[in-house]
Amino acid sequence: MSRPLIGVTVSERSGWRIFPLVNLNLWLAGARGVRWGVDHPHDLTQVDGIVIGGGDDIGPELYGGTLGVSARLDPERDALERGLAAQAADMNMPVLGICRGAQMLNVALGGTLDQNAWQTFGMERKIRTILPKREVCVDAGTLLAEHTGPEPMKVNALHTQAVQDLGDGLQVCARDTAGMIQAVERTRDPFALGVQWHPEHLFYARRQRAIFRALVAAARARREARGQNAAAHADAQGKAFTI
Repeated sequence: MSRPLIGVTVSERSGWRIFPLVNLNLWLAGARGVRWGVDHPHDLTQVDGIVIGGGDDIGPELYGGTLGVSARLDPERDALERGLAAQAADMNMPVLGICRGAQMLNVALGGTLDQNAWQTFGMERKIRTILPKREVCVDAGTLLAEHTGPEPMKVNALHTQAVQDLGDGLQVCARDTAGMIQAVERTRDPFALGVQWHPEHLFYARRQRAIFRALVAAARARREARGQNAAAHADAQGKAFTI
């Protein structure tokens, strides 16, 4: 059976180095990725799931905020990813949001962000590194815990914003030791999980690879269900023709 195809949105500035990492994780999980972006083709009908990747801060006008300390914004990417996240929900398509992607998933579903998260939770707690230096507490009974286990985990931290008010149908599934939201997930189908860290940099960690495996499993299940529905429809048409 061929590998599920996953659309991966990345920054036009840093995508050249981030996409290969995300694609590596998808490949290890049994899928393959295709790079999407403002200047790259994107078509939800051609993929089995999507990853909304990390990058610049999200423009506050998307969630009713005002421009504050955000230094780098990308309005075109904001519009693209917000649309993709909303369409994916309508199409029952699995979504994994990474860092900015987790925040975009929340915003697309009507949530808000804290633009100055480190000031809110204490600048002395700020950690900015791709190394697993930040402890995250996973909520038991969540989708995230089902795939990674409920034990605390060490993750990296590159974000400046954070999820604040939850979007429709989302719940918190992990916080750091300061109480900052670090992961959110949909409470019903389709599969949607957003983590504010960068698991693609932690491909050597079994629990981080499990996040990509969860997305790929959901994408494969969706593709198989669509194939069965198409076969049943074709069979029904064939029977109707012979009658």
